[in-house]
Amino acid sequence: MQILYFAWLRERIGQPKEELETEALTVGDLVQELKAREPRYAAAFEDMSAVRVAVDQALSDMDAPLKGVREVAFFPPMTGG
Repeated sequence: MQILYFAWLRERIGQPKEELETEALTVGDLVQELKAREPRYAAAFEDMSAVRVAVDQALSDMDAPLKGVREVAFFPPMTGG
């Protein structure tokens, strides 16, 4: 599955995207797996209230299942103007 990082998440993790094989069942499981990888991931996902997620380009939540998913994107909340 492809994982995309935007804005300050990309800056903290140090890359805009990566290809990842995971056994995670939900987005929340994926986040926990990423946080356990390295300190840079733990720092990026420290405050999940400041992170939004899209699963296959549809806004989603941490309980979203990952079975059959090709892309997960993490980004900060967006504001309009």
